[in-house]
Amino acid sequence: MSESLPEPFTLDMDRARRCGFPEVVFGEGKCVDTLTAIFKQLLDNGTEILATRIAREKSDELIRVFPSGKYNERARTFRLASGSSSAATKCGRVAVVTAGTSDLPVAEEAFETLDWMSVAVTMIHDVGVAGPHRLPERVDQLRGCDAVVVVAGMEGALPSVVGGYVDCPVIAVPTSVGYGANLGGIAALLSMLNSCAANVSVVNIDAGFKGGYVAGLIASRAGQGRGERNSDG
Repeated sequence: MSESLPEPFTLDMDRARRCGFPEVVFGEGKCVDTLTAIFKQLLDNGTEILATRIAREKSDELIRVFPSGKYNERARTFRLASGSSSAATKCGRVAVVTAGTSDLPVAEEAFETLDWMSVAVTMIHDVGVAGPHRLPERVDQLRGCDAVVVVAGMEGALPSVVGGYVDCPVIAVPTSVGYGANLGGIAALLSMLNSCAANVSVVNIDAGFKGGYVAGLIASRAGQGRGERNSDG
């Protein structure tokens, strides 16, 4: 355990009732002692924990305190099930699509978010526009999705192409992957914001959690409408 003192925090224990899902912990900038205190309070409340942007060295310390925790090193997420929890029925369906393998860390963050939300997730990797034959070969896996999360860097063209194949919302997530004029993801962000595909909406650069969460809300509501799960879970 680190020797730094926990920072002050106030948790929103009512968020699940108001918003459908409990509070998610943003781990960057928080010391291990603070994260430990937050996790314990959430577990006492029976909350399934999802923490994002957890560095490897912090996860090692957290695992010593919470041996049942699950760390995804690529996504930098840490998850903990509450003692009273049971496997939730999947509600809704989302596909997470990447342009290239360099986009995987952001895509994995979206995947972990959707899985935490008990949404069924399909992962489709490396179908960027540089190899235009690859996406059509996988389109059948997009059929019936309630939303699609498309993660892409470079020029960020893939969400528009995906949008032309599907009848559901496409959540575009620009990544900071790319050479100099990519400007740390700004080029991809602007390209996605200017998409001509009417079903494309855009979140912030490298915001895998936000893309996954928005898609999860859409899919959960759609799944509830089909009777896959009651609104009270």
